[in-house]
Amino acid sequence: MATGERVAALPPLWPVEARLAALLPDLLVFRKPRGSEPELATAQGVLLGVHVTGFTALMDRFSLTCKSEHDMDKLAHIFSYYISDIVEHVLCFGGDILNITGNVLLALWTVKQNQLSDIITLVAKCSLEIQEKFGIYHTREGQDLKLKIGLSAGRISQVIVGDQQRQYLLVIGRDVDDVQVAQRLAQANEIVLSWNCWKLCEQYMFEVEIMREDEAVKLRDMRIIDPFDFDEHFDKCLDYLPHYRTSADTLRTALELDPDSALEQTLRKHITKNLLKKIDEGQPMEYISEFRTVTMVLVSLEFNKTAWMLHLCHLIQEAALYISTVIEKGGGQLSQIFMFEKGCMFFCVFGLPGDKKPDECAHALESSFSIFSFCWENLAETKLVSVSITNGPVFCGVIGAVARHEYTVIGPKVSLVARMITAYPGLVSCDEVTYLRSMLPAYNFKKLPEKMMKNISNPGKMYEYLGHRRCIMFGKRHLARDRNKNHPLLDRGKELEAFQMAQQECLRQKKGQAVLYEGGKGYGKSQLLAEINFLAQKEGHRVLPLKLKEADFKQCFYAIQTLMAIFFDIDTCPAYYRQECLHKQLRGIVEEPLYCLFNDLFFVKFPLSFKVSHMDDLTRQKKVKACFFQVLQEAVRETPLIFLIDEAQYMDAASWEFLETLLSTVPIIMVMTLTPIFTLCGCAQHFLQSSQAVLVPILKLATTSLLRMACWELGVVSIPQELQMCFGNPLYCEVLCQDLLSKDMLLFHDLQKEEEKSKWETLSANAMKSTMYGILPAGCEEDQELYICTVKDNVNLDTVLLPPLLKEIAVNQLDQLNLEEQLLVKCAAVIGHSFHIDLLQHLLPAWNKNKLLQVLRALVDMHVLRWFNRSQELPAESILVPSSIKIIEQTKEEKKKKPDADSPLSLQEELSLPQTEVLAFGVPLLREAAWELWPKAQQIALHLECACFLQDLACRCGSCQGGDFVPFHRFAVCSAKSCSGTSRFCSYKDTGSVLTQVITDRLQLPSPQDSFQFQTKPFRSQETFTSERCRTEEEFLDQVNRKLAQSSPDKDMLTRKPCHCEEILQFVLSPLTRHCLVIGETTCAFYYLLEAAAASLDLSENYMAFFYLRKASSLLGQPSAFSFLKKHKVKICQFEEATFCCLRSEVCFNMGQITLAKKLARQALRLLKRSFPWTWFGVFFQTFLEKYWRSCSLSESPDNPSENNKKKLAVLQQQVRCLSLLGQLYNLDTTASSRRFACLATLMQKNSAEEFADEAQVVSTYVALSQFSQNMGDRDKWLQCEQMAIQKSSLCWFSREGLLATARLMQALAYTKLCLGHLDFSIKLGFQAHEICRHLKKPALENLVLSVLFRSAFLKKKFDLCVRVLESQWALISQSHDVLGLACFYSACLDLLLYGKGLLCRSFGECLHFIQHCEHSCILNSQSNVMLGVHSSLAMWFAQDSQWNLVEYHISKARQLVKRTNASLFGSHGFVRFLECHVLMLQKMPEGVFMHTPPETRSQTLKYCKEFFSRCVTCPVYHQWVSELKTFIMRYGQRESMSSTNIARPFDTCLTTIWIEGEFLEENNFFGRNLGMQRFDRVSDVKENKDEEIQECVC
Repeated sequence: MATGERVAALPPLWPVEARLAALLPDLLVFRKPRGSEPELATAQGVLLGVHVTGFTALMDRFSLTCKSEHDMDKLAHIFSYYISDIVEHVLCFGGDILNITGNVLLALWTVKQNQLSDIITLVAKCSLEIQEKFGIYHTREGQDLKLKIGLSAGRISQVIVGDQQRQYLLVIGRDVDDVQVAQRLAQANEIVLSWNCWKLCEQYMFEVEIMREDEAVKLRDMRIIDPFDFDEHFDKCLDYLPHYRTSADTLRTALELDPDSALEQTLRKHITKNLLKKIDEGQPMEYISEFRTVTMVLVSLEFNKTAWMLHLCHLIQEAALYISTVIEKGGGQLSQIFMFEKGCMFFCVFGLPGDKKPDECAHALESSFSIFSFCWENLAETKLVSVSITNGPVFCGVIGAVARHEYTVIGPKVSLVARMITAYPGLVSCDEVTYLRSMLPAYNFKKLPEKMMKNISNPGKMYEYLGHRRCIMFGKRHLARDRNKNHPLLDRGKELEAFQMAQQECLRQKKGQAVLYEGGKGYGKSQLLAEINFLAQKEGHRVLPLKLKEADFKQCFYAIQTLMAIFFDIDTCPAYYRQECLHKQLRGIVEEPLYCLFNDLFFVKFPLSFKVSHMDDLTRQKKVKACFFQVLQEAVRETPLIFLIDEAQYMDAASWEFLETLLSTVPIIMVMTLTPIFTLCGCAQHFLQSSQAVLVPILKLATTSLLRMACWELGVVSIPQELQMCFGNPLYCEVLCQDLLSKDMLLFHDLQKEEEKSKWETLSANAMKSTMYGILPAGCEEDQELYICTVKDNVNLDTVLLPPLLKEIAVNQLDQLNLEEQLLVKCAAVIGHSFHIDLLQHLLPAWNKNKLLQVLRALVDMHVLRWFNRSQELPAESILVPSSIKIIEQTKEEKKKKPDADSPLSLQEELSLPQTEVLAFGVPLLREAAWELWPKAQQIALHLECACFLQDLACRCGSCQGGDFVPFHRFAVCSAKSCSGTSRFCSYKDTGSVLTQVITDRLQLPSPQDSFQFQTKPFRSQETFTSERCRTEEEFLDQVNRKLAQSSPDKDMLTRKPCHCEEILQFVLSPLTRHCLVIGETTCAFYYLLEAAAASLDLSENYMAFFYLRKASSLLGQPSAFSFLKKHKVKICQFEEATFCCLRSEVCFNMGQITLAKKLARQALRLLKRSFPWTWFGVFFQTFLEKYWRSCSLSESPDNPSENNKKKLAVLQQQVRCLSLLGQLYNLDTTASSRRFACLATLMQKNSAEEFADEAQVVSTYVALSQFSQNMGDRDKWLQCEQMAIQKSSLCWFSREGLLATARLMQALAYTKLCLGHLDFSIKLGFQAHEICRHLKKPALENLVLSVLFRSAFLKKKFDLCVRVLESQWALISQSHDVLGLACFYSACLDLLLYGKGLLCRSFGECLHFIQHCEHSCILNSQSNVMLGVHSSLAMWFAQDSQWNLVEYHISKARQLVKRTNASLFGSHGFVRFLECHVLMLQKMPEGVFMHTPPETRSQTLKYCKEFFSRCVTCPVYHQWVSELKTFIMRYGQRESMSSTNIARPFDTCLTTIWIEGEFLEENNFFGRNLGMQRFDRVSDVKENKDEEIQECVC
């Protein structure tokens, strides 16, 4: 199909008149108003009707896929693309597009009668070209679209109906009917001329086929008759068309008219008010279209054939006025009026943008029945009235070309509503969706027989709406919800307390009490009533439950009628037994002659008594109420009575009045629920003002309660972070969980079964478990199966559509806003849950900053948006700051020259400031619903704009000197990008000629020219400082003190603005990946996913790193079992593949997946051309190469590497990272083979770092070598590498990476001094390292520093300081749910419990609870050093209380771990605890108490001591301690002498006799000033309850 030339997009500066004219035909634009409506005018002209066949069948195919919004998008896209070309072609031939109704286009050429033959020739040629170019359109769905064209000519009548506010254009007459008949007679790809058109044309010029039976002519072709020249004929016809375009820039003269206020006012009457408001607001035309669920009403009027033309116009005018009035009153709009052969149709829509109402379907049905009745009763000459109503998702927007388009709705339900008119004539019919969503009583409907409908395979059930009728039956007892035994009521204690207080007051004072719960939809009001119902019945109260509907409000006394029917138990009994049952209930309470008063109320037939027959209606009503009071008064004497009324806002006024009187006369309890958005009647408001009525607001649920509810709904104990979208609304939570289950988006995993997986694709469960131990499931039975859930890898939650119920609620909320606010919310929804003002203004270029802020403030005031709040980066005062260290507080720098405020750099600067210009959505699900309203094409265009804007910000923050999070990432991929020759972002071009065409070739991966402040030039201060070299620890510490004491903000790194990479990750990288995924640019998405993962790892957010890498994995596709078949779905370079493996390896290491981490690290090295051997011989050979050949071949890199060398630097950086990982991984295993691999990895890391020639990297590498050597017990190499790191550290103060390397060095020195026993020095270094880490925001390093600081303080017996250190540590790990950090924390807490002289940081029960739930974690299973200390401490605790069965369990665990530990601080500490436990067992344990494993003998314990001295040679701080233990064991050689001697605990003796260098900071009081921590209870106070607590935890 030829598309023809695409017309330029609608200019943003078009005047209002031009925008209005583009929506209307020339017939209206150039007409002269003639008087009052209806206006009737006649003219000669040629009509062209184009009918698109196959469109209804295509819609039916889409409707069967059950992907409503997605399919509507495709459908609208196809139709807009197809019809726009036809419109443009008709305009080129001078035609005037009258309307585009459904799949029919009607065009008119208005000329004089003597010009008809020439114009018919022109239109015929136009029709032939349309069939030739656009006759068949092949869709991907397999349903072809074809054209049927009809032509007619003659007298055309133009009618304008309506009033001064809204008018409609109609063309009527015999020739209008003829063009419709011609269309119907034509087959696909045929052109048919009406008989009158054939008689008026130049017949000799056409090849035709006469259709005599139908009095029509089928056009075959045009004859070429010399000297006929069509171009000359075309120029001749232009003289007949006064409004043909005069400029080549536009297709219509109407778009170039001068501003005319009178014309504007005239045109405005023909535009729907919603569209008119958006045009007045200056909204771009491409922002107007939406996908939403609407209710459509089609009214068909068939007139008698004898009706005169003028009389017919008056009938249409009368009908249009009434229909528009009734529809608008119900919240809808009369969209179109169009004629057909037998009559006229009125198409109305409820729920267009800005008109959405909660009870849309009910209003549509009521309005339809009113119209139906009016037309039958008041319109003469009306032969038949039919009304059909449907509800469903449609495309509401602009269809056509730029020069001429119409605002319309497209969707399967539009076709269905038209078919229903034919299938069910003379009725008010509706589909099943309308019937269900109206919530009207079932007795107002009648089910219709199923009928076949053309091109609709499954129309569904149909119903006839009978209108509102008086209820022939009272309601029945029920509540909206039943109480769920398995899901207890959450967070509603205060609300239940209000009911219980009312209950007590009623019983005590014998007065009626009313409790009214008011809350929004979905807040849990019905569930609260169900709970009250259960509690009241449990206490023996009689409960009368009732749920009202909106229709009940119109029935007088309905609520009381139903409540009393429930009271008399006649609501459920058979009809034939109802009178007898009521008679039994009334006997003895009400006089028998009054029984007949209840005949109409309860549909019984008591005989009419003489007394009642003489009563008037008012007296009867009063007597009925008095009888009810009397009956209820008698009832409450026997048992308390409670009325439960759900949705009480729908109660009628008479029932409110009755309840108010009842409340003051009878001691009864009434519990009701209200929705606040409804306006209550006067009686209801008077009831609320009663002193006996209490209004209780129901607030949102707390986040923790919603998480628990979500877990209950899904049957799990924890859900992943990406699903934790708690909005405080239980209904939202319930529906979202059910939607996830129904769409099969979740995977469920057994919590207890955690094994080390060998594949990356199966790690979702373990990643989830690694983050959930901070909120352990409590109260679970030991044998109960516990599950967690994860999101499937192929599910993108960003594009998952909301459930229809929730979307309707959110769209209702959106339509309550004005148009400016709606547009802003929709644009903000594209950006994300949180957004920056600058980016929002980028999407709204026509708005100035003042207007934007004004609308934002209004939305914030309405709580639609909220200012984004985040926790402060640093506390007001440092938690751990010794008085001897002077820290210069950050000072306010003077504002320097800033770039343009609209540039991306200004956003980067503002992101580094407190977030005063970042907002987030405050209304639940409003963002998701607003995002779904956008058509797909416009979604892509807007996401592309966001991606272009954010791309320049996707780098480290300014305080980190910019650059990529994956070092030199852009340099490594730039060659691949340049070789491709095209944009890495796919070129997107809008296929609809109305929407703005967006070409996206400007959006590319970052280029080296766009790099941010890569530090390539040395600072002047660096040059002057290069001569200074630190030789000793003292000199290094002096240098640190000088730097920390500097007062110049320009020189001191700590006084500069803090790191804001976290904000970059949250507001730039994370949204950028989402934008790239939505627009389908997977290559760039993969790039930024790697950046986001690297940033997350830098910020110690391992789970988020896994989240981004899992997304990247889904982009690449499933890996092949054979490497030679591996083919990624996304084209990436080898460096990115290596980086992907390296990042995954680091994540796996943090998750305890050691085997997989090794595999991925090796794979990354292989991709980086740096293989790592597999065998011992390979290790030997590679070690030789690294020591000799490679060290000799290293060449010095220049200080300012060129861009060509930076790709090599990127590779070297990743090599260093991989080798560092491998060193740590192999260091976890103490076998000789693993040690060889670890030694080789550290050697290769050192060589690569030196080749990298970056001081910070070299320092970090030597620090890692030092730590590794200490762990391996190599004292000389340990201290030598540490000294090398100190000497290399002189240049590390000039960048953030260097400062981080300095912090690592200080932590290593603190660690070293602790191992050597220099505790004072270790504490001092620990404080300084902690201060730098706190400013750098490196929680993992800060946690390690605090662990070393705790050990130093602990050995120094500064237990108050230990508690404060632990509280600081808890503040770090409790938020991130770091399992390893928690294990170290609880291990330290156990040390305090055993040694702390009464100080308590965490109870023993909490420590034990953590270990019991986490000991099977892969993360802890890989950390033998830490777990040895944990199990040994637990064994010691249980040994003191002689719980030998638990001692046996934990000591057996410790025996297995002691063989796998090394000489590290944690390993040595655990070994010492292990030895102490053995000493305690030798001292206290009776013989034969171990059931499974025999205890160690004295000689075996001595062997452990010997092994400690041989292994832990680099940790002499514990040597004296172990020597004391060994002496103690040898002194008590036999068990009998040990048990008979009363001795002190050995660890008390050891601790008091251990060698310590001297007291550091004798007074600990000043720490209290900085910490502000409370003193904890003494262990002695807790020991009394210890046995009970232990039993609780163990069970």
